[in-house]
Amino acid sequence: MKISINGLHKAFESRTRLGIMSVLAVNDKLDFNSLKDYFNITDGKLASQLKVLEKEGFIGVKKSFIGRKPNTKYFMTKAGKKAFNDHLKTLEKLIKSQKQT
Repeated sequence: MKISINGLHKAFESRTRLGIMSVLAVNDKLDFNSLKDYFNITDGKLASQLKVLEKEGFIGVKKSFIGRKPNTKYFMTKAGKKAFNDHLKTLEKLIKSQKQT
């Protein structure tokens, strides 16, 4: 049986981007430092991975101030939810197809 992998999105090939989407799928919003704590990566690496997802339209950004300190929160967009769910469904189909062989 042949399975189409058209539902897999290139943006989720990175472990970090896949992880970001996973934690945003179960959290309404997370700030930069919370995401950094989840993945234990540098500011620069996290920022570049977030930028890729933002350019794709998969995450949104809300900037505010807490007192005098800037606070940046990230959330998954509707397009991001659809793309991520499609990605997961395709992976699930691939896994199920391997169980049957």
